[in-house]
Amino acid sequence: MRKATLREHLRYRFDNTMSRGPAAMIGWLFLLSVLMIVAVSVFVQLTRQVPLADDRPIGFGSLLWWNLMRALDSGAIGGDQGTPLFLATMFVMTLGGIFLVSMLIGVVTSGIEARLEELRKGRSFVAEEGHTLILGWSPHVFTILSELVTANANQRRPCVVILAEKDKVEMDDELRARLGSTGRTRVVCRTGSPLDLADLEIANPHAARAIIILAPEDDKADTSVIKGLLAITNNPKRRPAPYHIVAEIRDSQNVEAARLAGRDEASLVLVDDLISRIMVQTCRQSGLSVVYMDLLDFGGDEIYFAPPTAVVGQTFGQALFAFPDSALIGLNFADGRIVLNPPMDTVIAPGDRVIAISADDDTVRPQAGPFAFDEAAIQTPVRRPQQPERTLILGWNERAPTVIAELDRYVMPDSALSVVTDDPAALETLALLQDSLVNLSLETQLGDTTDRRTLDRLGPGAYDHIITLSSSDTLDVQQADGRTLVTLLHLRDMASRAEQDYSIVSEMLDVRNRELAQVTQADDFIVSDRLVSLLISQIAENAALKAVFDELFRAEGSEIYLKPAGDYVTLGTPLTFYTVLESARRRGEVAIGYRLKAEADLPAQAYGVHLNPVKSAALELSVHDRVIVLAEA
Repeated sequence: MRKATLREHLRYRFDNTMSRGPAAMIGWLFLLSVLMIVAVSVFVQLTRQVPLADDRPIGFGSLLWWNLMRALDSGAIGGDQGTPLFLATMFVMTLGGIFLVSMLIGVVTSGIEARLEELRKGRSFVAEEGHTLILGWSPHVFTILSELVTANANQRRPCVVILAEKDKVEMDDELRARLGSTGRTRVVCRTGSPLDLADLEIANPHAARAIIILAPEDDKADTSVIKGLLAITNNPKRRPAPYHIVAEIRDSQNVEAARLAGRDEASLVLVDDLISRIMVQTCRQSGLSVVYMDLLDFGGDEIYFAPPTAVVGQTFGQALFAFPDSALIGLNFADGRIVLNPPMDTVIAPGDRVIAISADDDTVRPQAGPFAFDEAAIQTPVRRPQQPERTLILGWNERAPTVIAELDRYVMPDSALSVVTDDPAALETLALLQDSLVNLSLETQLGDTTDRRTLDRLGPGAYDHIITLSSSDTLDVQQADGRTLVTLLHLRDMASRAEQDYSIVSEMLDVRNRELAQVTQADDFIVSDRLVSLLISQIAENAALKAVFDELFRAEGSEIYLKPAGDYVTLGTPLTFYTVLESARRRGEVAIGYRLKAEADLPAQAYGVHLNPVKSAALELSVHDRVIVLAEA
């Protein structure tokens, strides 16, 4: 075995010392400076070249100080006097000083630059508490941040921290360009992997109020999310209290694994399933998309939980009238159960909480009655038989089977569905899916959905609902959205030429392309991942909302419907919303608003949708107006 030489030992120890950074280098420079000053001072003392002060040689301590000043000041040699040997010695001292000082300046400058670079990279610890932490980076981050900024507008010192494998400066620049000012909300970006425990500690997840895990835009998105869940719940440094985590999952097959990783601390948002359900529901009801958008964003009315206080002991039906500034929609029982539109005779007990649509959490306040309504204006319920529907789906992607299965659960028997796609592989899937359909008869054909001649042959005006799906399985995001935009432009032009109103629900992948599409009416709805971002923001602010939205978006139980106003009250008669509320109560429904046909084409007026209206304000409904209710059918 070869043994290291003394020189190699010294070189090895020197290298190890130098690898410790600028502090070690400054230490070596200090040591060299001391050795040089002492050596020169000893040489001057031994050669009897000591300078004089008051005709007496200076002491050794003063000589050390003398040489230190020459090392630091290269111009001091100009005033030296003495023998040639003394001047030569001082010259060497000055050159050595210049060399060491230059090295010191270089080391300090490099150290400062390295520190600034480290700060620029966003690697310092986040000393925040009660912040919202976003792990990962995707187009969702802009919508989520804008919603959190709105939600935190009345908070004292709100903070949102983002940890992603992206340069901090790039994140800051993109956020500044897309969002502008964030008001009172401070946004702190840090660079690091959310899956690395050391990087995760930088963002201080154990002090966070809520943690949002975003799925990356790749084929292994769910795997990354599940690893992110484990990095928090199985963290050796985790806090004793449960976390509040919101994570998005794209494939339903990964939900169970994500639940195991997130335990009871994670609320999972199943992206494909959510978008499919919203597409089906919004395409079947005019104006429903506006209601959902109002509920999901923080700009209008949202869903809040509040203690019932004055209405404890009353039935749910009685409590509906007690909140003049809010629309009651359900109860959160003391045992944790959440029920929307419970039976009207359900008694509100101590420990229960009411669930209401309101402008803010502090506006859910009950008031004492009485609350007057017009008995004469209340109409007897009329059962209208539901008719079979015709639906057209243009395009194909992996969400299509979910959309079709969900649509089959809503429509009446003998309803028809036509699917047009240019993807031959889709025909196999449709053939297998057809046997499982109960209410839909399925017709499929190959065709280019961006071709005007293909659309003309289909005759879109003959269908009750039209859904355009993005070709996300075979094309990239921009190409897929481009095809959807072309199809949508053709459909709008055909509707304009035929003077018909098409109910069109389109799927866009990039929220920026959604802005290009420019929705022209309430029934011309663009579904994108923006909806997912809005839902994530809502759940991040209140974990209990996950169960509420699960109830609203599923086919079973109570959902939001827009029903003819004439079924509830006498048309053309002045009344208040209390009368509408009472009429719906007698049917076991909750009225939460109305839609005016006269404002249906006005985006500035929310396409005529009035959610949670002032109950005492005068109101007159016409034959084409709708009442927005929460009902089982």
